[in-house]
Amino acid sequence: MRAFILAIIACVMGSAALAQSDYVVRPGDTLRIEVLEDTTLNRNVIVLPDGRFSFPFAGTVQAGGRTLGQVESAVAGAIGSNFATPPNVFASIVSLRQADPALGDGSAAALSTGPMISVFFLGELTAPGKKEVAPGTNLLQALSQGGGFSNFAATKRIQIRRTDPRSGAQSLFTINYRALTRGAELRSNIVLQEGDVILVPERRLFE
Repeated sequence: MRAFILAIIACVMGSAALAQSDYVVRPGDTLRIEVLEDTTLNRNVIVLPDGRFSFPFAGTVQAGGRTLGQVESAVAGAIGSNFATPPNVFASIVSLRQADPALGDGSAAALSTGPMISVFFLGELTAPGKKEVAPGTNLLQALSQGGGFSNFAATKRIQIRRTDPRSGAQSLFTINYRALTRGAELRSNIVLQEGDVILVPERRLFE
């Protein structure tokens, strides 16, 4: 019986691994990147709206539209000059972006008729305005639905403005998106709430 159970577990794990290997990465996904030869490089990365993520020694790596195997090869190739032998890189899925039904996403999440929350995109974005997102959507996932930045966006100073519906008190959160694209590690990815305003200011002179 024990052997039978172990066989079932192995089969399930194998099926899950196969499903991950065939998955095509999208902006807003969170991946786990691990380097066998240097575990200090291991980290979770978020695929940014332009389809890329930042990784030490590699700079920015294109992930959007690629399978996990292709991502592994891209990272290995980018960091290879820092190792005596070609490094072994492994990529896995930590979490998927929230699907947007308006985009015709065929996933189960996109077919959900559950409640959505309203957030507002303002400032230097190519598609500002009100958008409906699924509860639990974080800032970077929302930005992947915002249509990208204009040429005048101050991406070092992206803001989330939040108003407490009970007290009226306002909170301000700021994120340096540019630093993320240059390899900074994301320490806090804010989960959006109903009525949040995402503001991308205009870039100052010489900024």
